[in-house]
Amino acid sequence: MDVIINLISTAISLYSWVLIIYILMSWFPNSRETSFGQLLAKICEPYLEPFRRFVPPIGMIDISPLVAFFVLNLASRGLVQVSGWF
Repeated sequence: MDVIINLISTAISLYSWVLIIYILMSWFPNSRETSFGQLLAKICEPYLEPFRRFVPPIGMIDISPLVAFFVLNLASRGLVQVSGWF
């Protein structure tokens, strides 16, 4: 059971880094139009889309990626708590 939990925890951590890179790419012009940016968009946008529907932007700033990252962090912490029960 620990192997599965460690694998899921590692996948969440890796996905968090991919999400951070994707979010930071928005600060650089035309970076999301590159092949790497498009690959990250295919990976990150399905996760970010539900948050964009429910979290309205504040002015010109889209805070939905921050909320999505927070939820991913909570899932990781919850997984660590559940692993302590086994």
